[in-house]
Amino acid sequence: MLLDFEKPIAELEEKLADMKKIASETNTDIKSAIERLENEIISLKTDTFKNLTRWQRVQVSRHPDRPYTLDYIYLITHDFIELHGDRSVKDDKAMIGGFGKVDGKTMMLIGQQKGRNTKQRQMRNFGMANPEGYRKALRLMKLAEKFKKPIVTLIDTPGAFPGIEAEERGQGEAIARNLKEMFMLKVPVICIIIGEGASGGALGIAIGDKIFMLENTWYSVISPESCSSILWRSWEFKEQAAQALKLTATDMKSFGIIDEIIPEPLGGAHTDVPAMANELKKVILNTISELEKMNPDKRIEMRMEKFFQIGIEKEK
Repeated sequence: MLLDFEKPIAELEEKLADMKKIASETNTDIKSAIERLENEIISLKTDTFKNLTRWQRVQVSRHPDRPYTLDYIYLITHDFIELHGDRSVKDDKAMIGGFGKVDGKTMMLIGQQKGRNTKQRQMRNFGMANPEGYRKALRLMKLAEKFKKPIVTLIDTPGAFPGIEAEERGQGEAIARNLKEMFMLKVPVICIIIGEGASGGALGIAIGDKIFMLENTWYSVISPESCSSILWRSWEFKEQAAQALKLTATDMKSFGIIDEIIPEPLGGAHTDVPAMANELKKVILNTISELEKMNPDKRIEMRMEKFFQIGIEKEK
């Protein structure tokens, strides 16, 4: 799938493929022309992705080929064991989690999971968890704390499920309880936004010692489309809404809401999934190594202070 702003790049790549084909079939020496075109493509791609608008970054975060939580888990772990159910209602397929080893180190990995096709999307509820999903996540976090294992959450959701049945089963209470309990976890907690980070659906598993965002992701109280529908009574103004919301990784870093931005391969995480997973793995291992050196009580204190500072504007 090509996004609108990628079409000029695709045209040059198609031209490059034709040139290589001609060179191969006719045995013509056009090596220098091919190299010039390759450099031109790299330059155009670099310039394009360096200057993406906020709405364009939202589009990249939703790319259908973009890796999801389980893609990363299977690439960075071995012996991953998925755990199921909240021990109360049912197993929410939109929220997954379990123990896995990353370079021999056992940790709990939790995150929202979207689907690749229609059947999977229905089963995963488009990555929108119900209350039982958040209760399952909390159960797994408490299990990790019991066995003194670090926790990594991978966030990618358009929001918590807004259905009547979710509200009847206590959606707000489930998310609020997660926020409270995550502040008090005695083990290291790392939160990484790998795609969409919308509203309480994202925040419900995003209280941690370190918060990271991949380069082409977004994190906001509301999606651009929903914001547009509220303010303008139409989805037509989603680009203006995205611009006003200031929801990109760069924005979040400037506001002090996240700690670091994890760079993606040129063109987005979906263009080189193994490389992106390897980068994620390095960040996770290095961060956990640093956090484990700290006293648990001090870590909790710093975690709380980190969130207390969000939104405070100091007078100059």
